[in-house]
Amino acid sequence: MSKYRLLLLTTLLMLSFAGRLPAAESPQLKASHPDRYLVKRGDTLWDISARFLRAPWRWPEIWYVNPQVHNPHLIYPGDVIELSYVDGRPRLSLRRGSLVKLSPQIREGELDSAIPAIPISAIQQFLSRPYVLDKQTLNAAPYIVSFGEDHIIGSSNTRAYVRTIGADDPALYDVVRPGKAYRDCDSDNILGYEALYLGAAEMQKPGDPATVMLSNMELEFIIGDRLIPETKQESLSSFIPKTPDREIDGCIISVLNGVSQIGQYNIVVLNKGSQDGLEPRHVLQINRRGPMVRDTVNPAAGRVKLPDDEAGLLMVFRVFERVSFGLVLSATNVMHLGDRVVNPE
Repeated sequence: MSKYRLLLLTTLLMLSFAGRLPAAESPQLKASHPDRYLVKRGDTLWDISARFLRAPWRWPEIWYVNPQVHNPHLIYPGDVIELSYVDGRPRLSLRRGSLVKLSPQIREGELDSAIPAIPISAIQQFLSRPYVLDKQTLNAAPYIVSFGEDHIIGSSNTRAYVRTIGADDPALYDVVRPGKAYRDCDSDNILGYEALYLGAAEMQKPGDPATVMLSNMELEFIIGDRLIPETKQESLSSFIPKTPDREIDGCIISVLNGVSQIGQYNIVVLNKGSQDGLEPRHVLQINRRGPMVRDTVNPAAGRVKLPDDEAGLLMVFRVFERVSFGLVLSATNVMHLGDRVVNPE
């Protein structure tokens, strides 16, 4: 599917979403909202929404489709977003800037210059890897048994010999290595294992062992590394945030870049997945855990836990059965492992 069709699909999603909401649920504007905003390079739809709305994901509800503007759902640097009111309700509309010149026949490069819904560069490498796999899937995956002769490691443009690939199995694979276990912060149960992406492999000759050619090496290949069918990258064009349909009460169990303090644009791992109703594009609120404090007025009462505080918002962009990956879109406080994720208020 072309990028243009994906963008049209996004438009339809926005329109259908806006049309289903009752008129009484008008989003609240920020007290500091501007009356107009000039779009700049590097902006995202989320950034602009957050300038006007307390709940940025509710942007589609007050977006006015101006019939006099060509492709009003595509926003470019130089465009102006204007706030007005219709029957007492806020409305945002687009005035096309002079920097953008579009002909009726849109070219691919012009579509690419439109601002994205979220900072795509922050999640690009995580859209297709790493993987989260259960132990049974990892143990059943084909594995490298040899690199030929006396070689103990492999690299790009070298052959490897792999066991348990069937003759009718796919030809293209990602090579992975089992990593750390993801544990539930509530039950301590293992939810899955991180599978580190090492590179790619292409079947050259079936058999047992089969012959594959290695490529795209990011880490050295070793005997025992596993092969899983290549995963296609998620589309970037449809990341228009929305809220979950089901109640979510989870927590942050890991950070993909290994930092201890979590802030804006960090990638976090959640203990909730598709079995819990999470989908890509879902927005969740992050609540920082309230600390335990001593009751100095009544020492006999011991320690008391303070309430959790809202610390930021994230958007889920990749979902597995029992865990999911989320991008922290905004942070009002430093966050840590174990902080809760819930439906936004």
